[in-house]
Amino acid sequence: MIRDLFLPVAAQPSVDTLVEQAQRAEELGYGRAWLPETWGRDAVTTLTAIAERTEDIGIGTSIMPIYSRSPALVGQTATTLQEVADGRFRLGLGPSGPIVIENWHGMDFERPLRRTRETVDIIKQVVSGEEVEYDGDFFDLSGFRLRCDPPDPVPPVDAAGMGPKAVELAGRFADGWHALMFTKDGLRERMDDFEHGAELGDRDRADQQVTLSLTCCVSEDGETARQLVRQHTCFYIGGMGTYYRDSLARQGHEETAHEIADHWADGDREAAMAALDDDLLDEITVAGTPEEARDRLEAFEGIDGLDAINVSTPRGADQEQIRATIDALAP
Repeated sequence: MIRDLFLPVAAQPSVDTLVEQAQRAEELGYGRAWLPETWGRDAVTTLTAIAERTEDIGIGTSIMPIYSRSPALVGQTATTLQEVADGRFRLGLGPSGPIVIENWHGMDFERPLRRTRETVDIIKQVVSGEEVEYDGDFFDLSGFRLRCDPPDPVPPVDAAGMGPKAVELAGRFADGWHALMFTKDGLRERMDDFEHGAELGDRDRADQQVTLSLTCCVSEDGETARQLVRQHTCFYIGGMGTYYRDSLARQGHEETAHEIADHWADGDREAAMAALDDDLLDEITVAGTPEEARDRLEAFEGIDGLDAINVSTPRGADQEQIRATIDALAP
């Protein structure tokens, strides 16, 4: 089991702070430092700084939104980051959600599955170094190839997904799947979709990687850690559109998911957090004292088919709490 670090989604004091977190992860033996791209610092510039100031740890995007750049540009970016990182780069991408794509990027959030498929296809053509020829619903490309050497090795291309069709698509066309906010049983169910996709695409499952991002927080005051992950989880279920709500509902927690979302929409954050009980919290996050958190993380690592776990920290965690979590849950 690979244990990676998911660099904080919340704004950090500086790029140097993110570099230092990646350097600490490298010292502690984490396999890769993944960086999300939302509406803060862009992932490409930040990962370049991390690549230049680390030696061994892998780097990756999780996720780079497919609506904010053309597929060809993402392929160019993957080529360049692979060169800068001396072969340590892995590309994770996905549609994000309509709130971010429409209200921040000003793009229509249409047919995300089809756009993801075409984006993955085109990126793979770009990084191959061959002339790109593509006739799709969104993109019609012809006549160009990279004017520099193709990346060596070719960076793997992973796709994020939560619903059955999105996960099947990742299995069929991508080199891996990025999962987020799943219970153990929910992850096992979607794993079947991923493996079915791999069969449809005639993919060698041994060459693909399934990565689960787990919101984790460690503190000697275990209840403080639990409240931080509870707030973070409710923000995603209630404040980031319908994807996380619907995913949790599909996993057998429909009443809870809608109760959280309804309270959040009404502005009652306390009621939303109260709706997320301790048992479910422990099914989708890892939080508590160092000993409690390590035990809970190890329980997730026993899931068949799971290849890597991302240790992710909640939005409200301060630098001391982030550092304590990185240290306590190191490989």
